[in-house]
Amino acid sequence: MKIFKNQPKSCTLFLSVILSSFSFVFSIAQSNKSDKITISTRPFMDGVNHWYYVKDETNIVNPVPNQPQYPESEYTKIADNIIYFQRNNGGWPKNYDMRAVLTPEQINAVVKTKSVYHTTFDNATTYTHTYYLAQVYTLTKTEKYKDACLKGIDFILKAQYSNGGWPQYFPLEKGYSRHITFNDGAYMGIMNILEKIIDNDPNFAFVDTKTKNKVTKAYQKGIDCILKMQIVDQGKLTAWCQQHDEVTLLPAWARKFEPPSICNGESAAVVMFLMSIDNPNEKIIQSIQAAVKWFSDSKIYNTRVETFDAPKEESKYMTITKDNRVVTDPTAPPIWTRYYELGTGKPLFCDRDSKYLYSLAEVSRERRVGYAWYTYNPDKVLKKYPEWQKKWAPTTDVLKP
Repeated sequence: MKIFKNQPKSCTLFLSVILSSFSFVFSIAQSNKSDKITISTRPFMDGVNHWYYVKDETNIVNPVPNQPQYPESEYTKIADNIIYFQRNNGGWPKNYDMRAVLTPEQINAVVKTKSVYHTTFDNATTYTHTYYLAQVYTLTKTEKYKDACLKGIDFILKAQYSNGGWPQYFPLEKGYSRHITFNDGAYMGIMNILEKIIDNDPNFAFVDTKTKNKVTKAYQKGIDCILKMQIVDQGKLTAWCQQHDEVTLLPAWARKFEPPSICNGESAAVVMFLMSIDNPNEKIIQSIQAAVKWFSDSKIYNTRVETFDAPKEESKYMTITKDNRVVTDPTAPPIWTRYYELGTGKPLFCDRDSKYLYSLAEVSRERRVGYAWYTYNPDKVLKKYPEWQKKWAPTTDVLKP
């Protein structure tokens, strides 16, 4: 550099030291900046909570006392855990902590189950793992993460029914897990990841054209199935159930306390998804309008759910130290029950004996505190609706008298 041309050697040496020091400090700063890169593990929290707090004799491994966890910045180690748990068919079992620093014994036990095809979308499983791997590959360009991600995408495509829906478990098993499942966001979680691939999310830039075409077809079939499953009750188009029969597409039983019903909790996510579609066709517009009207008509006023301390109680499923009760509160915002009875539209509750109940107080304490019977989710839809309506259905506002 010209600035050093006629400088004394001592000055040149001094400046060289300064520049070297600056370079070293800059390098550390860049390294620290890199160390702070994180990938959110929040999508795994449902499974994490089940692993630590719900007793399950079918678990492959159980947490050790004070099981350590990787920080979110250790995304390659978390991704390695995800690969340990991935089965040979490309899917995952549910209810484990992907951030856990696994012991060698735990790793060995998990890897031994790779040929077991008890794989699921329940509790935000498989589609969340697939997207996490896509993000890690984008950051690292390490092939094993791409390969595992592509296996996950292939699993999702193979699991889809010909009518466009997805079961809770694949390969198919006996019982209600064969039903098309909105519960806990399973269906919409799959649709959202397919949408990212179609919309050229940078984390899926590695997906080839052939796979992307398959994803596009699966996505469209998924939308068509959603529209076909929307419940007509008392002559009106309403919302959806948590689960629908995989053949008839009608509302269906799942667990003994999850009856065929209009389910506002899961339906809100369906409507938010449909509202996100650009240039919706007439069927989608009609579907959204009907669901919005249903949410508005099914509001419950002056009601709040209160949680309070209660005597400790041991159940088969968990240790209970709280209880819930419904209280009257004129200042409370509108709320909705998770279920509404088909044929009557009445708020509906249930217990492990499958008996229909019509108040939270009638539900056993274990189910009363262990399940979300009330929801504010439809409020998100009602708040978004005015903007959506002005853009896509300007001549029809179902919320106007």
